[in-house]
Amino acid sequence: MMVPRVLRVGPLRVPMYGVCAAVGLIAALWLSLKTARMVGLASEQLWDAGLFSVMAAFVASRLLLIAGDVHGFLRLPVVMLALPSFTVGGMVLSAVGVVAYLRWKRLPLLKVADAWAPCAAVLAAMLSLGRFFEGTEVGMPTRLPWGTVMPGGDGSVRLHPVAIYGAIASVALVVVLMGLLRRRMRDGMVVAIALVVGGAASFLLDMVSQPVEMTGNAWLDPQQWLAVGAMLVGGLMLTFLKETA
Repeated sequence: MMVPRVLRVGPLRVPMYGVCAAVGLIAALWLSLKTARMVGLASEQLWDAGLFSVMAAFVASRLLLIAGDVHGFLRLPVVMLALPSFTVGGMVLSAVGVVAYLRWKRLPLLKVADAWAPCAAVLAAMLSLGRFFEGTEVGMPTRLPWGTVMPGGDGSVRLHPVAIYGAIASVALVVVLMGLLRRRMRDGMVVAIALVVGGAASFLLDMVSQPVEMTGNAWLDPQQWLAVGAMLVGGLMLTFLKETA
């Protein structure tokens, strides 16, 4: 099964990953208008916080990219800013900025996190589709009929469509989290469950993905370490919330 990587509109060529990312952001922000009301927050407040989060992620990732190669940025600023650069460091820096913003606006962190949990899953689903179109998330070889053709291959080797698996898992997570929000659980429970379930899904999906280092001796891939961290944080949150109930 071959997939297009570029959307062609007349002479204009738009990368499918960028299209999926844009649609995912819009869908996540739109959903936040509904989830905000479900947790008792003003929709416009969560919308503004979502926009700030997007800008914080963009600025933080670019600042770290520039800091890592100042001379390269001075020579080719446009090329440098166009590079994909959202790393773990960028995530941490963005999170610090978002928490500071929420504290400044006096928004309850756990309520906001609960409302954002299904929105993040929507965005994750669209980004997975983007990686599928881009062909950057390569799975292990498979004989299953829905296997995808290896990028640059002759079609003789088919691979697990890991990105499609991830999109399906993310959509299922959206359904589950929306159901939990309707049950009006204790603040923080929904995002804690999202971290545990999402982390477990990411860990399992990485098992059918091609390793980052074929010859390395690391116990886990970087994505699996992140998944373990998410499950650990979510588990600790669930334990703490249950003990203080």
